[in-house]
Amino acid sequence: MAGDMNVVAILGRLVRESDIRYSQAGGAVCRFSIAVNRRKRVGDRWEDEANFFDCVYFGKAAEAVNQYLTKGRQVSIVGELHQSRWEQDGQARTRVEIFVNNLTLLGGNNQNGVSNNGQSNNYSRTSSTTDRIQPAPYQNNVPKQAVITNNQVVDVDPFAGLGPESFSDDEQNVPF
Repeated sequence: MAGDMNVVAILGRLVRESDIRYSQAGGAVCRFSIAVNRRKRVGDRWEDEANFFDCVYFGKAAEAVNQYLTKGRQVSIVGELHQSRWEQDGQARTRVEIFVNNLTLLGGNNQNGVSNNGQSNNYSRTSSTTDRIQPAPYQNNVPKQAVITNNQVVDVDPFAGLGPESFSDDEQNVPF
């Protein structure tokens, strides 16, 4: 239907290691679950309530990122909701999953920014034709994030263009 929109954006932590399998056609299908906390008021205090979401990531990007999708890893995903319907033992069943379009690896598995395998949490695209991502050294102590889509891996520097040289004192350029 024209005008409908199915977009989900979530930032959370992986509940367990990802699971990658291959379809009969040879395409990669990576499944993982993330937990997202929601703050709610209970009486006079605030409590976190965990929500769990199952995610599915397809293709070469899923293969490339699978090794980095470890329990506790913080990720940001953008995708769309997908509902499956089937009948089991005479009962109608449904399942809602997030089909991932973009995935960004954030932070690490622990407090010091190093994952369990000893690699830093900074990733860049290699020049090989395998579309694998490899750890890259930090530059200026500002970690970059790897934005991984179904078609490509793109480095994103959230601080690019920021600094004293990028700001102007000209009052005519103030947006308000």
